[in-house]
Amino acid sequence: MAKVGYIFVATSSSDYAEERAWMEQYGCVQVVEEASGLEKTRPLWKQLVASLDRGDEIVVCKFSNALRKTKELAAFVEDCRVKAIRIISIKDKIDTANELFPDTKPSQVLEMIGSLTEECLALRRAATHLVQLKKNLKVGKPTAKKLSRLEREKNIVNMYKDGQTIDDIFAVSGFTSRSSVFRILNKYGVTLNRGPHRGPMKKRAKAE
Repeated sequence: MAKVGYIFVATSSSDYAEERAWMEQYGCVQVVEEASGLEKTRPLWKQLVASLDRGDEIVVCKFSNALRKTKELAAFVEDCRVKAIRIISIKDKIDTANELFPDTKPSQVLEMIGSLTEECLALRRAATHLVQLKKNLKVGKPTAKKLSRLEREKNIVNMYKDGQTIDDIFAVSGFTSRSSVFRILNKYGVTLNRGPHRGPMKKRAKAE
């Protein structure tokens, strides 16, 4: 007989620190954490449920954290009933052995079942948002080529701000066209302030 825990990490792992600590203190030999990017397939949850043996105990944060819909809840509960597996849901305050949460009322159990779909949907949206956020904020280290380009552009801007002429900047820029120097200055919002070139860069008029 073994005690195992399951957490679907829909937001951040720190949000489930309290539940994980509860599971470990209860004596779970393993606490499985499913990544938010696997919300649809949940391979670890499926493996965990399939590996449960008669008389084992499974602890979840909340039924809506482990299951995706009421149909899955019904199938899971039936499977555990047949195998005499004890289910404990920490936040729902449900223990199928009727030991840990003696004050839980039937009305609370029914409320959990009724709100499962809504809670699962909210969790799914949170998981999707987290995955998208990580994707948008994923920044890799600049490659040597990119770093070289950025350094060259920064050098052009600094040289112009230091008062050096376009000819001097062009000579060391590595560009084959003077217009590339103006393009970099325009890119960084540099206002031309000397010589025949003054003011912000303007778009060239299209030839008729």
